[in-house]
Amino acid sequence: MIERTSETDGTVGNVIPVTLDANFFFERAVRSLDRFQYEKALKNFRKAVEYEPENPVNHCNMAGILSEMGDYEGSNGILRHVLETIDPQMTECHFFMANNYANMENYEEAERELVMYLEEDAKGEYMAESEELMELLQYELNRPAPLARIRSREGVVEHDKARSLLEEGKFTQAVKLLEEITENTPDFLAAHNNLALAYFYMGRFTKAKECIAEVLERDPGNLHALCNLAIFLQYEGDREQLPALLHLLEVTVPFHREHVFKIATTMGILGGHRTAYAHFRRLLKDEAVEGDAVLYHYCAAAASNSGLYAEALRCWRQAERLDPGSVVPRFFAAQLQKAIADHQPMPQVSYNYQLPFQEQLKRWKDDAGAFTAEVRNNPLLRASFFWALRYGDAATRSQVGEALRWIEDEELRELMREALEQETQPDAPLQESSLLHLQRLIGGAEEHPAL
Repeated sequence: MIERTSETDGTVGNVIPVTLDANFFFERAVRSLDRFQYEKALKNFRKAVEYEPENPVNHCNMAGILSEMGDYEGSNGILRHVLETIDPQMTECHFFMANNYANMENYEEAERELVMYLEEDAKGEYMAESEELMELLQYELNRPAPLARIRSREGVVEHDKARSLLEEGKFTQAVKLLEEITENTPDFLAAHNNLALAYFYMGRFTKAKECIAEVLERDPGNLHALCNLAIFLQYEGDREQLPALLHLLEVTVPFHREHVFKIATTMGILGGHRTAYAHFRRLLKDEAVEGDAVLYHYCAAAASNSGLYAEALRCWRQAERLDPGSVVPRFFAAQLQKAIADHQPMPQVSYNYQLPFQEQLKRWKDDAGAFTAEVRNNPLLRASFFWALRYGDAATRSQVGEALRWIEDEELRELMREALEQETQPDAPLQESSLLHLQRLIGGAEEHPAL
């Protein structure tokens, strides 16, 4: 209990006088927060504001409590008051408002506030968090943010370009750009993650793991890095670190859709098809993605690989309705129906939205023009060529070498140049005819740089 004495009472005795000021109520609020007593914390933060109405920190603390309680509009009202009336230079309020808007699923406003923070904050105190939020908003809005200038962090616009290069399958170009970004801004975690993926697509496992290690050293809970690391360990055949990491991912239930998709695809690659299926089903319940044929294919693949054939067939039929021009859902639906009719298990289905490699080769032999267009427009196919030339068996490498005779492309010339440089292992040589063609193609690039 707080004892109070009148000004005329000169006897204080053993009563310790208490100074009622902003610090007093701030400390009481913090103690309430430690006990998760949000109503009491809010009450005390409000008292702190009454004692120091011009202190923007007190207002932000009150806004933070309202956000924790789910009153995002009330929180934003206080943050806007801080910027408009108390301290326009407290730019982190834009970041806090962006998070509130994202929680309200008002992604346009969230993007607007986040861009304002990125463009105005010279210190970038919340840059790591901003990178994650920006990736979420780009996923939700299905477009890059309109960033014109960023004082707090160089490299974000360049990173968007690097991501586009990855999506186009131009891995060597993406690597060069991402290496430059990570060197100039070493705490840009999203760039490190994408650089790791680019290295991985090109078969440079050691470099890929080094990138992931740097991310996890700075942010041990980074979901993208953990998922990427699990995939890398799987390809390496790791039996020590992978089980614990796999268990961690299996019990993780992410909130944001981008994270749900990341962990779903990761679990599918790792063979956790039931877990992947559950996450894909969560995604398909979202009205914003219910018309996505590719997502239905992912869900079908997870269901088929889990033995849920009726659900798999239903998803492929839906994908076929949504994307009638694609042969992919029709091919797998027919393959599944044949397996059911023959009372045979369905072969494992890749999550990539494309035909199996051998099936593609059969079709391309009859239409070289379609092959050229597909290679130029399909980054997954280009990645498969990187892998096949570097790590495939002799038969696969030979088939890829023969297929590449149908196309001449700068990125593929770079791919084959690297493949030839590594062609020193006697246990996995390309056939002589394929090597001769690769050499001829690379030599032709120097004579005809415009090709």
